[in-house]
Amino acid sequence: MITVQRRNNESEEQLLRRFRKQVTKSRVMSELRRRRWHVSKSEARRIKKKKAIRRLKRRERQYR
Repeated sequence: MITVQRRNNESEEQLLRRFRKQVTKSRVMSELRRRRWHVSKSEARRIKKKKAIRRLKRRERQYR
């Protein structure tokens, strides 16, 4: 659980910004999105392979 204590002379906006930064750093939201639906092992392998191919193609395009 992520908690943020309010500092002296800190506005609510700054407090919220610090909280959001900690949430993204801890990768809570990305984990939540990943676990939203059940993905079978075969489907996960297929997605992983597809991402790897896209990544390679992107790198290939970048160095032309």
